[in-house]
Amino acid sequence: MSLGAQLQSKSADFQKLQGDLTVLVDKRTRLDTQLSENEMVKKEFANLTPNNTIFKLVGPVLVPQDHTEARTNVETRLDFIRGEMKRVDTQIKDTEELLEKKKLELVDLQAQLPAPSGAASN
Repeated sequence: MSLGAQLQSKSADFQKLQGDLTVLVDKRTRLDTQLSENEMVKKEFANLTPNNTIFKLVGPVLVPQDHTEARTNVETRLDFIRGEMKRVDTQIKDTEELLEKKKLELVDLQAQLPAPSGAASN
């Protein structure tokens, strides 16, 4: 494989990894938003009395929900979101490491390319 073809291939790999990283960062941002929203709901539960009614949106209808069930659902969602955040953080870290490796490979290949003809030499 020629040096130019290798450079093109490595460059395409690098760009794909950059796209993957962007998707992962967007996913992480959405998870962070969901975590904040669910933590707010959990704090609101602390202000409720047993006489307050909690409703759950099911399709277009609000349905009364048991306090314990509602709290359990929120806790379960929080645990799931935190787990997903850890998983995505690991993927981001791995992708960043791969990007750095590909970047170094690109720099090495570019250094191996012959200098353009007509270049001034000192």
